[in-house]
Amino acid sequence: MGRDFGWLWAAFAASTVGTWFAFDAFPLVAILALHSTPAEVSLLAAAGLVVGALVAVPLGPWVEFRRKRPVMVAMDLLRFAALLTLPAAYLLGGLTFGQLVAVSVVVATADIVFTAASGAFLKSLVPREDLLQANGRFEATSWAATAVGPPTGGLAIGVFGPMTTIVANALSFLVSALGIRAIHGSEPVPNASRKIGFGEIFDGWRHIVRHPVLRPLFVNSALYNGLLMATAPLLAVLMLGDLGFTPWQYGLAFGIPCLGGLVGSRLARPLVRRFGPERVLFASGTLRAVWVVGLAFVGPGLPGLLLVIGVEFGIIVCCSVYAPVSATVRLENSAADNVARVLSAWSVTTKVSIAVMTALWGLLASWIGPREAIAVAGVLALCTPLTLRRPQRTRVAYGMISPQRTGTTRT
Repeated sequence: MGRDFGWLWAAFAASTVGTWFAFDAFPLVAILALHSTPAEVSLLAAAGLVVGALVAVPLGPWVEFRRKRPVMVAMDLLRFAALLTLPAAYLLGGLTFGQLVAVSVVVATADIVFTAASGAFLKSLVPREDLLQANGRFEATSWAATAVGPPTGGLAIGVFGPMTTIVANALSFLVSALGIRAIHGSEPVPNASRKIGFGEIFDGWRHIVRHPVLRPLFVNSALYNGLLMATAPLLAVLMLGDLGFTPWQYGLAFGIPCLGGLVGSRLARPLVRRFGPERVLFASGTLRAVWVVGLAFVGPGLPGLLLVIGVEFGIIVCCSVYAPVSATVRLENSAADNVARVLSAWSVTTKVSIAVMTALWGLLASWIGPREAIAVAGVLALCTPLTLRRPQRTRVAYGMISPQRTGTTRT
């Protein structure tokens, strides 16, 4: 797909590896360096997602009318600078919990803005027929980094201390910025002088809600991702507490299944070629919902470990087929002057949904127990395919959904 896409892919790989290498770095710093309470650690996780998402809401329209590559570079450099304040304060003996929360908010906000800008930039950089292949490569890279990053990051923290992965993550954003700067392709120049009205802040949500293809994907994404991620801390409590698994076994249970992401991302394009995007989205969206309830049946010992590995592998394969197809459909069904707002709205809603459901399921687990709360999430996940748009009988062309089929026009 060309040299410029190669630079973009390399930049994405660098920042993704850094992010997963530093997985859970903020809670670990809070616990190991600041001796924070469980309530403070929960607050740290929620604040970064919710406040960062709310701050990013008005930035979606702003990104829309700016050149995307400079915005991406700026967000990388902002994350680089913000993260480096933490080891600097730690070395000087001045690190505080408030600073940790503030940096998590800055990073979360920059993540959302970068995602919105990069999606719009990808649409201008890559021919339409190559969008699914490009998103599949990003998906495969993400899962490869997920499989390798957390175990090696945990080892680095054990050997070199709690700030190691934060420094590495900061440097990964600097490398990403340099990679994006190396892209020489031109992009459309938007009207940066155009003033943005208050109502335009919500244009991304309006477009999604009115669009017959995007609306069901949007609702499904918010519900499924929220329910799935709400089970993660509960499963950790169940496995590491009640069932007596060691941390390395717990890491193994989630590291091995990430290889399924490589399988699913490679399957996405040939499946779309054969069956069309609507059928692939409906089938993979349905299948990924079936697996979640299986996590409630985890038991002790090797059988329990194998059960978690098998269930997580199934979830990840289905999700990694669904994700690049969904990302491609989002880009194809958003006008060029509205892509950043749509992607920003999507990202903000997903992050808020995950934060709210994680908090609610934490309360539910304290009432009925973690296993039972996981089971409730699994049963509700079984209902999420009802929100998906059922595929039409007519075969659709590879990589696109026809405007005539959706009742919309394309600009």
